[in-house]
Amino acid sequence: MAAQVPDRDPTTQSNYTKIATTNLSLDWTVDFDKRCIYGSATHQVTAKEDVSEVIFDTRVLDIESVEVNGHVVETQVDPEHPVMGTALHVPLPRMRAGETVLTEGKAFPYLFSQCQPIHARSVAPLQVLLSARRVSPPSDGPPHGGKVIGTDAVTYEYRQAEPIPSYLLAIAAGDLRYRPFVVPEGRTWSCGVWTEPKLLEDAYNEFCEDTPRYLAAAEDLAGPYRFGVYDLLVLPHSFPYGGMENPCISFVTPTLITGDRSLTAVVIHELTHSWFGNGVTHAHASHFWLNEGWTTYIERLVQGLVHSSGHRGLSYVIGYKSLMDALEQFQSTPKYQRLVIPFEVGEDPDGAYSRVPYDKGANLLLHIERTLGGIDVILPYVKDYVKTYMGHSITTAQCKDHLYSFFANQEDKIKNLDSIDWNAWFYGEGVTLPVEMEYDLTLVTAAYDLADRWNATRDVDDPDQLEFKPSDIDPLDSNQRVVFLKRLETYLALPTKHVLHLDGLYRFSQTTNSEIRMAFYLVTLKEPTSTVAKLFVQPVLDWVIGKDTGVIQGRMKFCRPLFRDANKVDREKTVAAYESARTLFHPIARKLIEQDLGLSS
Repeated sequence: MAAQVPDRDPTTQSNYTKIATTNLSLDWTVDFDKRCIYGSATHQVTAKEDVSEVIFDTRVLDIESVEVNGHVVETQVDPEHPVMGTALHVPLPRMRAGETVLTEGKAFPYLFSQCQPIHARSVAPLQVLLSARRVSPPSDGPPHGGKVIGTDAVTYEYRQAEPIPSYLLAIAAGDLRYRPFVVPEGRTWSCGVWTEPKLLEDAYNEFCEDTPRYLAAAEDLAGPYRFGVYDLLVLPHSFPYGGMENPCISFVTPTLITGDRSLTAVVIHELTHSWFGNGVTHAHASHFWLNEGWTTYIERLVQGLVHSSGHRGLSYVIGYKSLMDALEQFQSTPKYQRLVIPFEVGEDPDGAYSRVPYDKGANLLLHIERTLGGIDVILPYVKDYVKTYMGHSITTAQCKDHLYSFFANQEDKIKNLDSIDWNAWFYGEGVTLPVEMEYDLTLVTAAYDLADRWNATRDVDDPDQLEFKPSDIDPLDSNQRVVFLKRLETYLALPTKHVLHLDGLYRFSQTTNSEIRMAFYLVTLKEPTSTVAKLFVQPVLDWVIGKDTGVIQGRMKFCRPLFRDANKVDREKTVAAYESARTLFHPIARKLIEQDLGLSS
């Protein structure tokens, strides 16, 4: 069943196996008037074998000149590949293995600052990158070093001593303010939040308590936090993800600010990447699960430690439903149902983006934990895994080999590991997991019971006569309310009167919690030909494009499923709504929404 997965990165045209960047210095000027970034990128490259050129990945860059050791050289640019961009060939004096040289490119425009999975080549010629910790002006000093934004030029200096992959290159520029959090005693890092001034107070109140607590718990699980600074940057609503784990500063969506701290678990995920992704990195897109599966697994361990085992189980239940939806979505492209995906050379990894690497990966690690004998058995292995591969890019085979080597002297553990169907987990397709998973349902039962009560009333003609009341959901936290709605979604669509009565009681269509609102809207659109779907399709679309609020739902977790489901109900309205707000969505989101809707880019 195992398909051939390439040993080298299938999304690069660079010769990184022969000569690689060991340090990169970026000197950039952000010009809002010209809407570009220009400056220089200086690479220090070291030959791994005898070589006479270095090849960089680039995409739509305006390169003015290239110098090698201070001398201008003639370069060659290959024809553009639609996914991988253009290969920039830089001639070098004949280099032997171990020799080092400097190359410098000048004058390139900036497109956008979401570089995962392979978009960093749009902002600088790259192979592998070392990226950024703020040096000046100091975060705790006057904003922008006391300069007047829009009038004065401000010089910012960043330095990053830790090796990181190229997709973690990121930049954000604007009128941003900073507020530090209180760090637990004995910790050697700092943390805080950056936002535009009008959001600073709300963002600080949302994240100030949980962020330091979560980071301390993750550090206790996985080992010392090595980046020194952990800040959050709250971005505009067009940001296409819940968060992006850029080193030292996680980019997060403003949809996490609910006023009740109910969605801060996303921060656990992003900071956990400091060990799994930013620290131990997947070798290339085929092994993406090593980033996201590990991070999701540890994120849920942290939830169990900070809150309770029930919270860990609740998160797995929510993730399982999302995983099943993703597996169903890829029935026509079953290789994307795999944990290890055999990408073709030049294939766009964005097309495979889904919950599969997150939740299928997390379930595999949970299965390994249970097979080995529990949390206390697996945690020493987790710390050794991080210690062994910190600062390196690895494959699935290396991960598995390390697991076996760690328990090599324990015959019973090796026997347990041999009982795992690795082929099915890594390369299996279909809409089920290789084993039936069980989760702690302590916090799930109440949500399921309420959903089951509603489902049992579908034959009642007048739902106003039912004994439901607004206080039914008072004992349920936001995640339990999502589970309630996801449970309803698994049943046959409720009659229109029931859905309207439910919403009248619980006001889900009015909530400011985007997770709950989306889950409710998926219930309304479940049956495309139903009356309730036709009633709600326009309000759903209006919410996604921000018709009444001016705030789009740019996070792909929300906009993509809702556009897909709305399209099944009324394609004309869906396409019209999307086209009216198309330019407000991030380029990555636009590409995938148009793919979902069958629109030509």
